Amino acid sequence: MANKKSKKQTYKKQKQSSKFIFWVIGLIAVCIIGLIFLSNGKEQVAAFDYKAQPVIGDSTAPVQIVQFGDYKCPICKSFEENFFPHIQENLIDTGKVQFYFMNFSFINVDSIRSAKFAETVYKELGNETFWKFHKLLYSKQPDDLKYEKMDVFTDKFLEETLAEIADSSDVAKVVKAFKANTSEKDWKKDMSTANSLNVTGTPSIFVNGKKFAGNTFEDLEQMVDEAAKGK
Repeated sequence: MANKKSKKQTYKKQKQSSKFIFWVIGLIAVCIIGLIFLSNGKEQVAAFDYKAQPVIGDSTAPVQIVQFGDYKCPICKSFEENFFPHIQENLIDTGKVQFYFMNFSFINVDSIRSAKFAETVYKELGNETFWKFHKLLYSKQPDDLKYEKMDVFTDKFLEETLAEIADSSDVAKVVKAFKANTSEKDWKKDMSTANSLNVTGTPSIFVNGKKFAGNTFEDLEQMVDEAAKGK
């Protein structure tokens, strides 16, 4: 009898222990689900390393805009010609924004070649010359969309394009550094940043680390104003 009673007590304790473990596991699961829900509901903010990146704008500007672009992308050309002037006039020149460009070269070998060449221009000739070259390169992008599959931004083409805004000694310096692949590390840094943010196309815009999902300049301006207020 004593043995039977002991077994019943042991079984009862095991049953209570199982229930307790079940509820603990259930509570943990609910907490995990809650955390996942909260993290998904909260807008993700990327931490950018802005050092050694081409930039336009006052260093005291409260908002940083990053554009990921591809020099072979027709939509990026349209952005440069039709959208960026509004950013320049209303956001950069007014001291609201610092504007950065980072590479996301995804279309073909021309995308990579031109990105690395532009990075070399930045490293060798500085920020001001980079932006002149950046603008000129987009202006020279062919209008025929078939060109995306062709090699247009050849070494010779890039060298001749730079020669339009720089003297022969500066061009020679850039070409030498480009052939030595000195911009590889900087280009890879941009690509790594883009991939970590799940950038899938260009242009992709981030405002103070938050992805811009709007369509108009007014949408962007509103996001910049909110970012300036810390929202």
